[in-house]
Amino acid sequence: MQISNFGYYWLDTWIMANVVYLATQDFCTRFLNHTNDPCGRQYDQMTMAARSAPANIAEGNSRHSTSKETEMRLTDVARATLSELANDYLNWLLHHEQVPWSIHSAEYAQVANVRPEKPNYQDDVLHQSSIHILRQKHLFDPWLLSDDSIKAANCLLVLCNRLIMMLGKQIENQLSTFREEGGFTEALTAERLAHRTEQSKQADAPACPLCGKPMIKRMAKKGINSGKEFWSCSAYPQCNGTRNII
Repeated sequence: MQISNFGYYWLDTWIMANVVYLATQDFCTRFLNHTNDPCGRQYDQMTMAARSAPANIAEGNSRHSTSKETEMRLTDVARATLSELANDYLNWLLHHEQVPWSIHSAEYAQVANVRPEKPNYQDDVLHQSSIHILRQKHLFDPWLLSDDSIKAANCLLVLCNRLIMMLGKQIENQLSTFREEGGFTEALTAERLAHRTEQSKQADAPACPLCGKPMIKRMAKKGINSGKEFWSCSAYPQCNGTRNII
């Protein structure tokens, strides 16, 4: 396995999303049955929403170098599906005439104060990351494995909301990087423009009458000159200088 292709293994959001996924599978297996979920629809919806989070985080991170727009979009999809899952746990509590733990309660504080460890993989990333995920899940087992579904649902609601906030910060960082570096499309455009500008220099292209920069050949796409070539400033759209090709 080439480590560079699996950067998401180090993401705290991906690790926590897997914890929520595993815990949701366990919750649904233990507390949903033929009486309260006769068709198995709620089981499917909750486990698929939980699965969507780590899957979209992984896919988004894998597109980091080719499309930052796609990376942000998939990260946001992960956040949205977690909101859906959090609402399912809220509904479970309300259906049982219970309310979520208050943020000022001792129960909430106990779960909120649990801080997962940072990953520290060496060369066997798949093996070591799996151990790490299970170890992080075990930190919350006193609540997740409780026979009391209300306690387990409250814990998972806290974890879902924590992860939603983490993903919000991750999207902000991705957006900041995009603003500074642009995306894949912008990089391709810049590379193509640089190549065309260099070709124009080698072909003794005229200088722009407005700014003096080398010009490149373009083709008019509309109007009476549609289909005809003309000289355009290489700094377009910052500069609109043009010349006719004689």
